[in-house]
Amino acid sequence: MTPPAFDCGVCLVTDRPALGGRELVEVVAAAVAGGVGMVQLREKTAGTREFVELARAVLAVVRPRGVPLLINDRLDVALAAGADGVHVGQDDMHPADVRTLLGPGAIVGLSVTGEAETRAAAGLPVDYLGAGPVFATATKKDAGAPQGIEGLRRMVALAEVPVVAIGAVTAENAASVLETGVAGLAVVSAICSAADPRAAARELSDIVCARRR
Repeated sequence: MTPPAFDCGVCLVTDRPALGGRELVEVVAAAVAGGVGMVQLREKTAGTREFVELARAVLAVVRPRGVPLLINDRLDVALAAGADGVHVGQDDMHPADVRTLLGPGAIVGLSVTGEAETRAAAGLPVDYLGAGPVFATATKKDAGAPQGIEGLRRMVALAEVPVVAIGAVTAENAASVLETGVAGLAVVSAICSAADPRAAARELSDIVCARRR
């Protein structure tokens, strides 16, 4: 299956503990209605069967809207659910192996922290780099040291593919993050914990659109 058009302007990275008791699919649907262009399903504690079921439920919401779904880390879940791609970290399956197994039409993302990992990503068969954390974040326990705006700017300059910034990105700091030249913003709490996920997604999407004009 050919994945939907790749738009990394605003990427929602899910975090069920941050939802305040709300249903994941409900929040994802609201975020997509608000302008999220890509969803990354991140589940650190779910069993494989539950993870696949969640992925299929999210796909049922995002696919009719042409929004791609990526699975965090788990290639097996992506294949079972028929997701549009996978986002891997430095300790996960090598991106070249992910590409071989998913094929040329899938979306493959790779997390990088710092200039060394960005340089090492040169030539890899990935569609984008998730660079960060820009600022200190509590949503990912194993996140590296904050890179800050200037560190992010250096990573963007070194990258051969579009860069998506992640790490405590909010509507308040989004404009300064976009000034580094990143292609988009990956957000967790800014949408997952928002009282109105659709409005939060719309605000971020409007900031990205304004930058692109």
